[in-house]
Amino acid sequence: MTFSICVRERYTDEDGDDQTRFGVAVTTRLPGVGTLCPFASADGAVATQSLVNVELGRKGIEYLGDGLAVDDALEALLNADEGSAQRQLHGVDADGTFAFSGDKCNGWYGHRKGENYTVAGNLLTGEDVVEDTAAAYESDAHGDAPLAERLIDALAAGHAAGGDKREDLEVQSAALLVCNTEEETDDPYYNDLRVDASETPVADLRETYETAKRGYETVLEKYADEETDDEREADGATDDGRGPDEATDDGREPDEATDDETETDDE
Repeated sequence: MTFSICVRERYTDEDGDDQTRFGVAVTTRLPGVGTLCPFASADGAVATQSLVNVELGRKGIEYLGDGLAVDDALEALLNADEGSAQRQLHGVDADGTFAFSGDKCNGWYGHRKGENYTVAGNLLTGEDVVEDTAAAYESDAHGDAPLAERLIDALAAGHAAGGDKREDLEVQSAALLVCNTEEETDDPYYNDLRVDASETPVADLRETYETAKRGYETVLEKYADEETDDEREADGATDDGRGPDEATDDGREPDEATDDETETDDE
């Protein structure tokens, strides 16, 4: 599996509470990488690659949810894995980072740990792929753009530096996943995206992201408008915008009536 990045970012939500977001993105010259490599939750992000053992990602996230630190969790999994020499495994949690590249991974392979991120890759054209991926993320860490967008930028930088060296493999893939610690929030559709089979996976992932983001914003706008209409109806507004206590069409107050409109006791 080619190269991936795991990220931790702290931020303040709309209520002023401290929160953390975790993200992971990956691309490779094989189809379906999104089913194998990236894992994330409100507790951290993990990527498992090279000769992939998917359980390292699944159990890694479970262990983080149980309260284990990322280095303890992933080290324990590797120690129990007989094929660890052929694995790459890296990730972040709320406080730490971890990165491992087994000495039997295929070259070029290696990893880099930053303060709030990890990058790893194998079967690459060279070290520049990992370095440029890291540099692209660092250049706009905690930026104004959504983390999903900035993760794609990081993948694009690594791809431009050479990426996966297996140029004879045309069918490629890419994926990203972002989660956060906010309890009552709907994750935007663009935080969990995959391009499973493409000759241009990073470009297609960006297009998919932009389309999903536009669709998400359209949905928010649509239902915001509908809620406004419902609130108007609940307030008793009429079609012409006047409430029930306002004057009638002929200028009379609602409780005013003519003699012929008034019921008498004689009838």
